[in-house]
Amino acid sequence: MFRRRESLHERLAREGGLAAPASIDPRPPWQETGVHGLHRPREWDVTLNVAAPEAEGDAVRFVVLPDSTLLVEEGADVGLEPLAVAVEKDLSAPFRARATRQRDTLWAVQGRRIEVLELREDLEGDTIDVTHTADGTTLTVDDARTFGSLPALEERGAREGRDYTVHAERLDGDLWEVRAAAL
Repeated sequence: MFRRRESLHERLAREGGLAAPASIDPRPPWQETGVHGLHRPREWDVTLNVAAPEAEGDAVRFVVLPDSTLLVEEGADVGLEPLAVAVEKDLSAPFRARATRQRDTLWAVQGRRIEVLELREDLEGDTIDVTHTADGTTLTVDDARTFGSLPALEERGAREGRDYTVHAERLDGDLWEVRAAAL
């Protein structure tokens, strides 16, 4: 009977012009099964079931380099060739893959294309970020700001546009996985 419909802080914010606008639901007005919701972006380019009788363990993550060299990042490195060959039928190297054992010899494997650059500079660290805006270019190695430049990464970023960011992670030696995006 004496209950307020609007709390005091909400009323004061509204009267002071500070009330946030009601959020807009991006979903369509209908809510029938199979039609509502937003789709998730695709994370993997290919998903397959593959027989790999000699593979060990229950899960593995690996990268196949442009020369078809297989680098195991996580899990056992025995008997993975059937998994890599199966993904390579749909994706040309280089690619990143993960696989999990489904049954005795059956594995589910997923692969995603990656870009690999060879950086011949003598670099310490395992991650590099280059960001270029109208204010200038910043270079960070393992999250520490560094002076200098890396022309190969700057050239790769410039293909994205005037303002860009490039993230590189060391795969092995001079080989780096690179992702670039326009800002």
